[in-house]
Amino acid sequence: MAMGLLVTRGTERHGGRTGRAAFRLLALALATALGLVVGGVEASSADAASVCAGRPAKTVKFSTGELRVYRTRSYACAVAVAAKPGKRRPMSVQIQPRGGRPVIDSGSFTQQAGPVTVHALNRCVRASGTISGKTGTTGWILC
Repeated sequence: MAMGLLVTRGTERHGGRTGRAAFRLLALALATALGLVVGGVEASSADAASVCAGRPAKTVKFSTGELRVYRTRSYACAVAVAAKPGKRRPMSVQIQPRGGRPVIDSGSFTQQAGPVTVHALNRCVRASGTISGKTGTTGWILC
């Protein structure tokens, strides 16, 4: 029991130093991240929209944007990207594995709807994206 008290005292005595060291480490990490952002690391709009993991599997273009479907070994992911980002407008994207329920993201967005991801190991999937009332659909793919 005395040993537990000794550990508690040791923790209290050194807690201030550990807290300051953690704060310094956090401040250094934030300064480094800020330096990277301010220093000119840029992302194009195409990079910003590629938030799904995996390789591109299918792209369906339609008048107001495009539907992009990506694939990894076990998962499929979809995102609907506006052709002209800007003002808020209704957008939605959905992806559905065969025999499963669709996963949907919808709302009023400026650039994209999604990403939405489903488990698709050995399963076909279908996806659709809608931007301002115009829709693009894949049908069953990745079979």
